[in-house]
Amino acid sequence: MTTDSDALVHDGGGRMERLLEIMARLRDPETGCPWDIEQDWRSIIPYTIEEAHEVADAIERESWPEVKAELGDLLLQVVYYAQMAREEGRFDFDGIVKGIADKMVSRHPHVFGDESRDKTADDQVRDWERIKAAERAAEGRGARTGALDGVALGLPALTRALKLQKRAARVGFDWTEAGDVLDKVAEECRELAEAREHETQARVEEEYGDLLFVMVNLGRHLDVDPEAALRRANAKFTRRFAAVEAALAARGTTPQHATLEEMDALWDAAKAAEKAGNDDEAAETAATPAARAG
Repeated sequence: MTTDSDALVHDGGGRMERLLEIMARLRDPETGCPWDIEQDWRSIIPYTIEEAHEVADAIERESWPEVKAELGDLLLQVVYYAQMAREEGRFDFDGIVKGIADKMVSRHPHVFGDESRDKTADDQVRDWERIKAAERAAEGRGARTGALDGVALGLPALTRALKLQKRAARVGFDWTEAGDVLDKVAEECRELAEAREHETQARVEEEYGDLLFVMVNLGRHLDVDPEAALRRANAKFTRRFAAVEAALAARGTTPQHATLEEMDALWDAAKAAEKAGNDDEAAETAATPAARAG
């Protein structure tokens, strides 16, 4: 006999109710999946972080079918937490949706209320923080006493550094221009070099951390997201090293059996080929409007 639950699970549609029912069935203590049943709040955290990174990776590669699939995997994490909360009587999925919907309406009075839209992005950030502080007070959580309070410790280090710097900048603790930050980068490089020559490994690590921190600040002043920039640098390194491996394979050898000089030469060749390809693509793109005009 087919139940309403079975009909919903197998209806093949894209309704949110279907996914919620599937998760409820997976977590059913008597008929569910043993692995899904034994998971708890903390055991799911690594999967949530992994899925968020996989979304970012798919977007960076502009693989839109993968973006769609990875967003589904990330949505499943939210559904998982919502089901566990429902089982414990804490909240449910509808409560999550209501909470974020109410927040977006409340924090955008220039869109959903009577306030003027004639504001800069910085004005709107200040409004956001003002409204958030009022919400915290209304909920009895109290206002944050420090400018850096509430920046999550669990964030990736580069992301947390960026958030800390943005918070400090809002209260006026910031360089005035990128050139000043470049000077600070040079200073930190000198201090790292000195520590490497004369100090302990702990001091070297400290100076290296200072250099990373100021590099994040430089990115902020150049309007460059450090995580995104490093992801692209990682991807570039991966592409070029794969080209080195392919060239060595064509010669019947591997990196393990090649000299550093051979690999350096192949790396330079891969870099030049990639640059030439980018230049050709840029030239073709630039020529396209003229060709259409003709």
